[in-house]
Amino acid sequence: MKNTVFLILFFLIFSCQNKEEKTPISEDKTATNISGKELFEAEGNCIACHQAEQKIIGPSIQEIAKIYKEKKGSIVSFLREESEPIVDPSQYEIMKTNFAITKNMSDEQLKALEDYIYTFSK
Repeated sequence: MKNTVFLILFFLIFSCQNKEEKTPISEDKTATNISGKELFEAEGNCIACHQAEQKIIGPSIQEIAKIYKEKKGSIVSFLREESEPIVDPSQYEIMKTNFAITKNMSDEQLKALEDYIYTFSK
């Protein structure tokens, strides 16, 4: 299943390129190349389930930031599937489908994503 998702993503990325543009796609998108907000809203597709102030499918970004800060958790470790969910464990099975995306992100991308989420903490 993971291979199928990865294969579909691979074809989508390359099929959507402008054929006249000869700029290669960089596999190393670092935090300086792409913002956490862009990752959250586009590549990571996090925005499909997480909104800033209200729970839609998953918890709000504010709630995620608050709980991870309070519990000194690592959003990066969670997105790598290296730590247990601490915000809403009942939603973990739904979130698991997105790990195919986040596990392929670089450390810099995940850090940018984590930094963006923390901008919503009060």
